[in-house]
Amino acid sequence: MHKADARTPDRLRRTASWLINLASTHSHRLVSEGFTAAGARGYHYRLLTALDEYGPSSQAALGRYTGIDRSDVVAALNELAAKDLIDRSPDPSDRRRNVITLTPAGARHLDELQKVVDRIQDDLLAPLTPAERDQLTALLARVTDHHARSRP
Repeated sequence: MHKADARTPDRLRRTASWLINLASTHSHRLVSEGFTAAGARGYHYRLLTALDEYGPSSQAALGRYTGIDRSDVVAALNELAAKDLIDRSPDPSDRRRNVITLTPAGARHLDELQKVVDRIQDDLLAPLTPAERDQLTALLARVTDHHARSRP
C-alpha cells in the first residue's frame, strides 16, 4: 500500500492517477471496515442496491448491473438468501434461470447499509464542502463512464 506524507514528491501530488490510487486505498479500507462492522460485504450492498433500483432481476443481469463476476454473484446471493434478504425463484419464462427479488427484510438491511455508506462518504470526503463533494463525484463518474464506454 502506498502512503503519501509531507515528503511525497510534488510531481506525484500533481498526478491524478497517483492521487486516485491513494484515495482508493483509503476508501477501500473505510468500506471494508464499515461493512464488516455491519455484518455485510460490499457485494451485498451492490446487489441489494441493484435490486432496489431495477426490481426483480436474473443473476446474470445483476452481475452486469454491479460489475460482479457471475460466480461471485452466486456466492453473494447465497449469503443474502441465507439471511432472507432476497428471494430466488425460477423464472416462469425460462425455468433454467432464477429471478432474484428483494425481500422486505432486504430493503430494511439496504437502508441500514446505506447509513454505513453515507458515514463512509462523510469520512472519506471530510475536507470537502458539499458542493466540492458533488463536483468530485460528478467528475469521477464522467471519467469512469468514459472508460466504461471505450472498453471492448
